[in-house]
Amino acid sequence: MSDEETVRLVRAAQRGDTLAMASLLDQLTPYVGRICGPIALEQGPDAAQEALVAVFRALRTLKEPAALHGWVRAIAVREAVRLAKRAARAVPADLSTLPARGDLQLAADIRDVLDRLSPEHRAVLVLRDVEGLDERAAAELLGIRVGTVKSRLHRARDTFRKAWTS
Repeated sequence: MSDEETVRLVRAAQRGDTLAMASLLDQLTPYVGRICGPIALEQGPDAAQEALVAVFRALRTLKEPAALHGWVRAIAVREAVRLAKRAARAVPADLSTLPARGDLQLAADIRDVLDRLSPEHRAVLVLRDVEGLDERAAAELLGIRVGTVKSRLHRARDTFRKAWTS
């Protein structure tokens, strides 16, 4: 969907057009799921649902419709981290029982390694390595300092690398 079409849909949805809201929901659901899943893990679907509810409740407050995806990303990350923390996923995990590298179930292996990271570390990995944001943008989204993003990213990548190669 083009940026112009997205702006038109946002403006229509802000005016209460239910068809525009449904179209936006169809457009945003997979995007929010891709953000929430790797951060909130088992709570990913719930985080995505909570994020979408928050998006549509606050849609009228969005001043710049062209900024929709960045605004939605911020909400999705916040909800994913919140639900992951609530589920006590921040407890450090034992990294000694990881599957061998090269296993045929690579996606499951990656998921297993991500399971062992804290929600904060998963969030910076997703924002930097999946979403492609720079440190400043990730820091702004997470409400932390750039230095904190850099140190979390370093620790997350180091932990992931050690777990993956063990």
